[in-house]
Amino acid sequence: MASYPEHALTRLGPARTLMPVDRSAEPLRYLSSADVEALLPRVEERLVLARRAMVALVADADLPPKIGVHPRPAGSFGHAMPAWLRGADPGGRDDLLGHKWVTGFPGNPRSGLPAIHGTVLLSDPVTGVGRAILDAGPITAHRTAAVSGICLEHWRGTLGARDPEGLRLGMLGAGVQARAHLPVIAHLLPGARLTIHDRHEERAQALGSLARALGTFGRVETARTAALALAGADVVLTMVSFGPRRQHLPASVFETGRLVIAVDYDMSVPAGVARSGSLFAVDEREQFLAARDGGIFRDYPDPAATIGEVLASGVPGAPPEGRVVVTHLGVGLADLVFADAILRTAIERGAGVELPR
Repeated sequence: MASYPEHALTRLGPARTLMPVDRSAEPLRYLSSADVEALLPRVEERLVLARRAMVALVADADLPPKIGVHPRPAGSFGHAMPAWLRGADPGGRDDLLGHKWVTGFPGNPRSGLPAIHGTVLLSDPVTGVGRAILDAGPITAHRTAAVSGICLEHWRGTLGARDPEGLRLGMLGAGVQARAHLPVIAHLLPGARLTIHDRHEERAQALGSLARALGTFGRVETARTAALALAGADVVLTMVSFGPRRQHLPASVFETGRLVIAVDYDMSVPAGVARSGSLFAVDEREQFLAARDGGIFRDYPDPAATIGEVLASGVPGAPPEGRVVVTHLGVGLADLVFADAILRTAIERGAGVELPR
């Protein structure tokens, strides 16, 4: 598979005159959820892709806040997430263009259906011709885990001089996102001790079994309550299911957490934790502010930085004794970067279904 430069701001030499490629006669490739899972790059490459997407948001991307509609029943949504990434080629041949369409229907689980469904559409950046349609489920899970991973990787130094085997991780939620995070955490923090809590105890137990099977964690336990799971934790990851109760945990349970990564918006982490930290960072500032204006993240502070800004600067941004709080809402650009890498591999292997135009 073609590899990407880790720094999205890299530029090539003098401009070249390029003729656009006519892709109108090429088939439109469809990749199912199973196809996407089979074509996912290795964990190390996922981290590179996530870093590329976050740094590109600083200067090289066009990414509006999510455009949303709210169909029946109450609590349902449909979000369109268009994105464009400027590549190094001055003719635009290696730009990325596309969008993600994601829907959420919270009542679906009662009918045996997933609550969230998503699709990524990639378009040719020069002609606009559609390139591929991909099931976004696995992409969403694994790009989210990779973004958490680059935060773990970057801020690992703020956790003190202890070796990874001394680190304690508290994880809230044992669903799809948690399963996608396991291999990333295992890769970055081998030997760390992991404690998991989920409101469904059987899910926490099942995730614990998966974590033990990886053979890299120093210890894996489950806890009956969120407070017990986070007691003494150096790193906290929250990824509970969305629901009507927001910021539902007291700030005291995050007392020992020096790195708090919230994947579940403000479901778990109260505003006071973000306000009291040495650094509060988000993946994309405008999207966060739009969500706060819409009633989510009530009383949260303005972010001091984005993940990409911190990565581009190379500065951790918080002293070892401080607390870093990161929330990433999920940006369509990361989906496009992952989808493009998966599509390249699919073309090499002849995977997926070719659809006539």
